[in-house]
Amino acid sequence: MTAFSHSHAATDSQVTSNVMGMTTPASVPTESEGAIRGGTVTDRLVEANERYAAAFTDPGMDARPVLHVAVVACMDARLDLHQALGLELGDCHTIRNAGGVVTDDVIRSLTISQRALGTRSVVLIHHTGCGMEAVTEDFRHDLEMEVGQRPAWAVEAFRDVEQDVRQSMQRVRTSPFLLHTDDVRGFVFDVKTGLLREIDPE
Repeated sequence: MTAFSHSHAATDSQVTSNVMGMTTPASVPTESEGAIRGGTVTDRLVEANERYAAAFTDPGMDARPVLHVAVVACMDARLDLHQALGLELGDCHTIRNAGGVVTDDVIRSLTISQRALGTRSVVLIHHTGCGMEAVTEDFRHDLEMEVGQRPAWAVEAFRDVEQDVRQSMQRVRTSPFLLHTDDVRGFVFDVKTGLLREIDPE
């Protein structure tokens, strides 16, 4: 895939969650384990925002992405989408979730992206070594046993990353809510090399 590039603003950084392994709430680190010197991680982020805001100037941008593209990707912390794709602030809509799979909520976001904010292209990005390959739908059963309520959502785990990209492309292309389904392409990002590998939809 050819990297998008042009200059108009500094790139924005994203704080996302790593999905190396899935845990139930019972195994989430305690507050003391999640704390860092000088406060919690959230305290550090708030302090960083204060420094950012002190030098911030309004870029005067419209809410419509400059490149008219929406990128759907995994939330894995190793994926720096703006750097990997040569994107800058304001270029695209970025929709991220565990696995980068196309769920009903992703279709919701894409529909708004296209119909209200003018995007026309969709880029889907999964990646190697995804934590979603290490879980099963039993995760929902385990949660039900732990908290007494079965989640309404599907885990969307997968074993074959390429096939899951194909499934995601198909979900986008067959959605009755989307206006533009001609330019939908799917990729697997290699976390070791930084390269995208395009997946044939067939």
